[in-house]
Amino acid sequence: MTRPLRLALTAAMIALAGMALAQESGQEMKIGTGFKQDPNLPVEITANELTVDQTASTATFTGSVLAVQGDLRLTADEALVEYSQETNAMTRLTATGSVVVTTPTEAAEAARAVYDIAGGKLVMEGGVLLTQGFGAVSGEKLDVDMAAGTARMSGKVRTVFKPGETGGATQP
Repeated sequence: MTRPLRLALTAAMIALAGMALAQESGQEMKIGTGFKQDPNLPVEITANELTVDQTASTATFTGSVLAVQGDLRLTADEALVEYSQETNAMTRLTATGSVVVTTPTEAAEAARAVYDIAGGKLVMEGGVLLTQGFGAVSGEKLDVDMAAGTARMSGKVRTVFKPGETGGATQP
């Protein structure tokens, strides 16, 4: 057996053991459940600067951006908000630069996030790291259905579990 294959099998066994331990201790292996959110709640945004383009129906927030919707908090260097000209309702928020999304139970960081507000979908891309109380999962893309409270991590997914520990996440 080659060394890379042996390492891959060992990592898989450790991950499976961690999942089994988490299930035995009453913790479920679910990612994204903390992102369950009512997309109809108001969104409050603060930033250092705001530029509005009425023709394009966009607003660009720059510098220390903070967007809050219910228990969901998003911080980034910049956020582009698209809105409907008919209703003035926000339809999409695209955040770039040191993006961090937090809830009371989970936190995710990435290079970019797109929040389809009307559809209740959040997509994070670029070096995504999702942490929960019992562990962490990393990958290239995180798709979250905020109405259902479900998520899917894809692209070079990696996770580390520490058997016997229930607190604190381990960064992959």
